[in-house]
This record gives sequence, C-alpha cells and structure tokens, in this order.
Amino acid sequence: MTDTPADDLKPSFRSDVTVELVKHTASDADVLFAARVSTVGEQSLDELNKDPERSKGLINYLMRDRHGSPFEHNSMTFFISAPIFVFREFMRHRVGWSYNEESGRYRELQPVFYVPDESRKLVQEGRPGKYVFVEGTQAQQELVGRVMEDSYVHAYEAYQEMLAAGVAREVARAVLPVGLFSSMYATCNARSLMHFLGLRTQHELAKVPSFPQREIEMVGEKMEAAWAELMPLTYAAFNANGRVAP
Repeated sequence: MTDTPADDLKPSFRSDVTVELVKHTASDADVLFAARVSTVGEQSLDELNKDPERSKGLINYLMRDRHGSPFEHNSMTFFISAPIFVFREFMRHRVGWSYNEESGRYRELQPVFYVPDESRKLVQEGRPGKYVFVEGTQAQQELVGRVMEDSYVHAYEAYQEMLAAGVAREVARAVLPVGLFSSMYATCNARSLMHFLGLRTQHELAKVPSFPQREIEMVGEKMEAAWAELMPLTYAAFNANGRVAP
C-alpha cells in the first residue's frame, strides 16, 4: 500500500479483521511422510494414498499420544490485518512462528481504527481468573463508539500535525492508539498453529478451557478455517483429541 497525501486522509472505523492465506506447503501427506520415515523409510505419495484409513489412523495416533514433530514439516503464511493490540497478544506465540509487521518508522500509518460492533460483549463480571463477559447496554455501546471515534480522530490529528512540522515518523507515531489497524505476515506450521488455536479460541470440543480476547479469537477462527481445508485429517484429529496441540 502506498502512502496517501495527508489532505486526503480521513479516519475510518471497522469492527472486523482480515486473514488471507497467501502461500503454503501444507497437507496431511507431510505429516505421514515425516512419521513413517522412522519405521519404513522414504515413501512416495502414491504409497501414502493407498490406504487412507490407515493414514487417518496414524495421524490420530500421533495426535492422541502427542508425537508432535511430524506436524512441523509444513508451512503456512497468512497476511493479517487487525488492531495493534491483537498483534501484541499474537506475538507472545514465539515457538514455530515468524512475523513481519508494517513499520511506523518507514511509512506513514493509515487512519483505520477498531470500533467493536454490537456483537462484542462489553462488560466484564467477576474477578481475575473467574469472570465472564456479558452484553453491554445500548447506552454503553453508544458510549464506546463515540468515545473511541473521538479519541482516534484527535490522536491522528496530533500525528499529522507533527509530521507536517517535520517530526520523524518514529517519534510522531507515539501518540497513536493500539486500536489502530496494522498488518503483518505470520508464518507457522500446523503444530504451532494448533497451540495457538488451543489458547486463542473457545470451542465445545476443547478439553482445556480457554478465555481469549474476542478480537484475537476472530483472527484465530479465520486461520483455523483456512488450515482445516489444507489438512482435513490433521484438523479432524485435533478436534477429536480435545484440541490440545501434540
């Protein structure tokens, strides 16, 4: 994306996130190749496809007994657009992940900001470690939208004022909020993605409960949908065994 002249920049607000699978080398066959080399040596793809039920059973066995390394011999790269606060949570996941995020040092950041829609639960009830989120009132929803939008507009005006005065981008960006949208490439393998999904999504099949922030869960759900199409046997085994990464 190229920078837009300052006079044309007007803040915009969105409540969604986007996730695009831009490239991959990922299939169930990758898991089978890696697992079977320890017992029968190198195999051709035709040999792996001769007995699909046996292949399904092997993947399920690997998942159930937590033999994790065969699930690392694949790669998926996603292009993700989400608020900065989502990426700060995301980057706590370090093993098996690589990231490159757009830089506010080298380009003028665009005024696109996150405002939750009415589906986002706004009120936290209970103490840390034992709480739930519940629906907000209409008044709370209107308050959140108004205050967020006003704050974003003022912050971006301050950013533009500093840039116009010749202040370096890396200094001026300090006034921008974590609700600003950013973008990044994130590359992972199936094992690291499963660990991410186990922590960052809620699911009825999960053995271990998780309480992710909704916005990062939205990203996780989109990544999960793309991965499920690439590796259906692995995905089925993940769900069948409680959504615990091997």
